[in-house]
Amino acid sequence: MIKVSVMYPHSADAKFDIDYYVKSHMPMVKSKLGSALKSMAVEQGLAGGAPGAPPAFVAMGHLYFDSVDAFQAAFGPPSKEILADIPNYTNTQPVLQISDVKL
Repeated sequence: MIKVSVMYPHSADAKFDIDYYVKSHMPMVKSKLGSALKSMAVEQGLAGGAPGAPPAFVAMGHLYFDSVDAFQAAFGPPSKEILADIPNYTNTQPVLQISDVKL
């Protein structure tokens, strides 16, 4: 199984509408990716490791697929529509990572 993590970096001027992300964006992503998407999770950053430190990321979205090929096949066709929605909930540039889930 692979995990596609979309992470939104924290900055002093970062804006992120978590309600829109959870209630509109992620349900749209789920509908566009269909059965290739095995599960998903959303996290909202609270703090960094040191006392009083801000989180590294204001939010993260995680999408799980059987393989990289399954992700690419599912994401390719609706990618423009999914990416076009980003300005509706944030002014940050997301960082994407694909990971092999080991545990």
